[in-house]
Amino acid sequence: MNRLWRSRKVLWLAVLLAFAMIAAACGDSDDSAETTAAPTTAATETTAAPETTAAPETTAAPETTTTADPGKQYGGEAVVADDQEPPTLNWAVPGGDNAIVSLIGQSYWAGVQEIDGFTLDLIPELVTELPTVANGGAVVNEDGTLTVNYQIKDEAVWSDGTPISGDDFQFTYETIMDPDLATTKTTYEDIVSTEPGPKTFSYTLAQPTALYELLFGSLIPKHAVEGSDFATDWNETMWPSAGPFVFDTWQKGEFIKVVRNDNYWKTDAETGDQLPYLDSVVFRFIPETESIINAFKAREVDVIQPPPATETIEALQALEAEGAVVEVLSGPVWEHLNFQFGPRRLERNELSSNENLNYRKGVAHTINKDLIVDEILAGQVEPLDGFLNTTQPSIATDAWAQYDYNVEGAIEYFEAAKAELGVDELYTVFSTTSNNDARVKLSELFVNMFGDVGVNYENQLEDSQLFFGETLETGLWDLGEWAWLGSPGTPGSLQNYDLFDDLNPDEGGQNYYRWGTSDSVVIDESSVRFAEIRDALNASVDPDVLTPLMQEGEQIIADQVVIIPLYARLVTAAVWGDEIGGHKHNPTQAAHTWNIEDWYRVDL
Repeated sequence: MNRLWRSRKVLWLAVLLAFAMIAAACGDSDDSAETTAAPTTAATETTAAPETTAAPETTAAPETTTTADPGKQYGGEAVVADDQEPPTLNWAVPGGDNAIVSLIGQSYWAGVQEIDGFTLDLIPELVTELPTVANGGAVVNEDGTLTVNYQIKDEAVWSDGTPISGDDFQFTYETIMDPDLATTKTTYEDIVSTEPGPKTFSYTLAQPTALYELLFGSLIPKHAVEGSDFATDWNETMWPSAGPFVFDTWQKGEFIKVVRNDNYWKTDAETGDQLPYLDSVVFRFIPETESIINAFKAREVDVIQPPPATETIEALQALEAEGAVVEVLSGPVWEHLNFQFGPRRLERNELSSNENLNYRKGVAHTINKDLIVDEILAGQVEPLDGFLNTTQPSIATDAWAQYDYNVEGAIEYFEAAKAELGVDELYTVFSTTSNNDARVKLSELFVNMFGDVGVNYENQLEDSQLFFGETLETGLWDLGEWAWLGSPGTPGSLQNYDLFDDLNPDEGGQNYYRWGTSDSVVIDESSVRFAEIRDALNASVDPDVLTPLMQEGEQIIADQVVIIPLYARLVTAAVWGDEIGGHKHNPTQAAHTWNIEDWYRVDL
């Protein structure tokens, strides 16, 4: 397999559900990840969209749905608050990968798959079933290519009544591949042929990859968008909806309103009634967290997903006696401690011992994860014992559970390291971002932990722009800490392994740690075997092949202590349960609006 293929990165586009492992700087302060950063410029002034895409003027429920369960009444409005305003409504242009764009887009976009908020599994949306090798929807051909077949649901239509067809898939593919459009083309660029039909679509990839599961996460209607200026005409309005609502109004700086899509094709699985139940949803933009909480307390807004600071969680939980429903879940962003194996670690700490496995094991036993989550997250989350725990808990093996907090055990490993290195003392220099309160607190906790085991320890924290710039890109640290943003399912799990490829960032890879790369201080049987596993993972779509390989690969990373997973960040959502029913928090990038079609007013 060529090195170019193996080094490709998959960046997250929320609407495509083509998620990536990206360095997540987001926290409870001013450093925020690429895909969740608040817009810094006003939305572009655009031309009017074609008249065919105007939202229907309606708030009445369809006559065919008047038999709704008495507990699920039609009508009313829900108000959702967020601290960001979208820079655009178009997922395929710059700014379209912001989290708020997807949060609102869940009300009118639709695609092949979505993430179930109960199981966190990928489930079909526009198609009858997700294609797999087992059901014949994904076929590995004799020439080594992979053909994927979609059967589009007969009932799936756009909000103007036009059937959703294979031509819409084809048009979406061609739009993404437009060289003048600055959107992520990864994996799509490996499609070698397509075949659209009235209610089918097939495509063939140059070689097998499980990332096919994430393609076509949101479709573009050919009949409405073809011939328009795609990059400018769809920033402040939206094309015909395939979701439960249609775009209605954007009052800049204040709110976006969506109203019922009378032609929505989905029905309630429990009652058989046509969805959605609500007449409309208003997304209010409230920049300050404190103001969001105050608006929620005053019942001016119904649903919120505020930044997960412990004081915010505790303030919301105090409202549960008044009818608030608060869900605090482990999210897709996971923090980890890690070692630098490249040459520039010596510029940070000329006495770095990262090449020594006993030293790294000593550090693993030095870290008191329980104390960390108690101090930073008020004990509301369990420490992490593996990165598979954040993507596919069902196959996780808790590979890092072997490293308990053990002062005596850590000292034994450090003594062995000193003997092997021929030194009398060990030195550790820790670097992370200085403008993230949780990480600053972490660095302070480390002072006593390393002091207890007799290791000379120093904090060298940096501004996030420097740390996530030169420091991360060039390997200029000794012991470091940051987060990765992942996604559930097999594709999300696979992307964990690209983080440890044998190509460093300078060569087009994602291995910022430089473990096993050409300039690494550690290249051994373990790193070589891991490279073989990674190649095999990138060449198969068979779960029976992928699962044991993923488990073996994670075990290698744990046994070699390349990184030390710490905890997954909390994701919090709150809703007034005596006002809004049907809400279910989703801790993935799909967010808490993933099932907005199921929401209904309890108080009608």
